Amino acid sequence: MNVLTIGDIHNDVENIINYADKLSMLDFDVIVCPGDFTDVPPRGFTSVEIAKLIIEELRTFKKPILAVPGNWDDKVLEYLEKEDMSIHGRGKVVGDVGFYGFGGAKTPFNTPLEPSEEEIEQGLKKGFSKVSNARYKIQVTHIPPARTKIDTTYSGAHIGSEAVRTFIAENQPDVAVCAHVHEGKGTDEIGKTKLLNAGRFPEGYLGMISLKPQEVSVKIVNLI
Repeated sequence: MNVLTIGDIHNDVENIINYADKLSMLDFDVIVCPGDFTDVPPRGFTSVEIAKLIIEELRTFKKPILAVPGNWDDKVLEYLEKEDMSIHGRGKVVGDVGFYGFGGAKTPFNTPLEPSEEEIEQGLKKGFSKVSNARYKIQVTHIPPARTKIDTTYSGAHIGSEAVRTFIAENQPDVAVCAHVHEGKGTDEIGKTKLLNAGRFPEGYLGMISLKPQEVSVKIVNLI
């Protein structure tokens, strides 16, 4: 299975449309969105309306879409749940791959969805329990695991979640996907788990996960 990951869209409907042709040339079976569909909504729109426009564009690829909310997506979460796309504290199995996760992220800015470390831990446990028998497991969070290459800001500070890191270390999913730290775009590892922060999609970046019996691999793709 090939999994496409798109994150940190931040209201940018235009570039979803602009990149559609290039996305259609990629080989993928599932779309995973690790959050921040939205931001402060433009005048005349709600966050949910923006998220709907983005998701409707992604639906044109006719692939399953799975998502967690970002720290700006508190009002979007109910829509994701209604559309059966949410893996926020939930788990879903597609083929032989189990997807589970938890959204939101702590920031210094009092953004709308900022769960505690305890809430993240409990949400991941709940989701993981639903996919524990799947051959492959992919964890999806908005916030990166702490003290990795993919949670590092321009200043060199690590701003990821210790709860996310601990859960990966203890449960060793095949892949852990995140977003949130735009400048943390890249890959890393914790034990056997491949880590992937695909960066900000409006800048042309996305992630690709390949799950094969002989190899699990992750990479960043630049559409520009």
